[in-house]
Amino acid sequence: MEEEQYRPLSSVWEGSDAELIEQMLEFYPSITPEPILDATYNRGRFWRGSSRDVVSMDINPKFEPMILGDNRKMDGVPDDAFGVVVYDPPHVGPQGRDKSSKKFDVDFGATVECGKEQGWTLSYLYPPFLEQARRVLKPRGLLLAKITDMVNSHRSQWAHCDFMQMADEAGFTVCDLIIKVRTGPMVSTKWKTAHHARKRHCFWIVCRNDHRCER
Repeated sequence: MEEEQYRPLSSVWEGSDAELIEQMLEFYPSITPEPILDATYNRGRFWRGSSRDVVSMDINPKFEPMILGDNRKMDGVPDDAFGVVVYDPPHVGPQGRDKSSKKFDVDFGATVECGKEQGWTLSYLYPPFLEQARRVLKPRGLLLAKITDMVNSHRSQWAHCDFMQMADEAGFTVCDLIIKVRTGPMVSTKWKTAHHARKRHCFWIVCRNDHRCER
């Protein structure tokens, strides 16, 4: 019998999020990945054309999620229920809002506060979510998190570093970091001066609800 050939997964990804998620769901699980909880479902763009068993969760009723609620509380969601949790939190606060486009607010969560009281970051959202994610994940289940760094209060805020540290503190094992590249950086005609490189990437962070990464 011919031995199955090893198929690597690149640490840099230039395709779509949906394609990458499917690759990760093939590559990483050590248990059956389904059912999958998308804790930030929004319009469900990750799952268009997918046949995966996905439970949608969102705080906004306009998206008609299966579970309407805050992913930092997950009221009524049972323990040890999911093989995978997917998380795509807000990436910019109101300082990054394009006031000409309501879609920007919806897609990037640009209504969530990240001012002085929040330490100029959105990382305060992570610990309560991580506690709930670990509760609802089965042992050895996966957390797949899309995290993007930002510039706020005249300095870079390293959200992906915060998330990895907080996930470790919550009891997850951080297994991998995949750089997802988009075709071009976001620009605006309102911007006159640049002090930082314009980001055209985000990170997908792979965490396992276990003390080890290997399958």
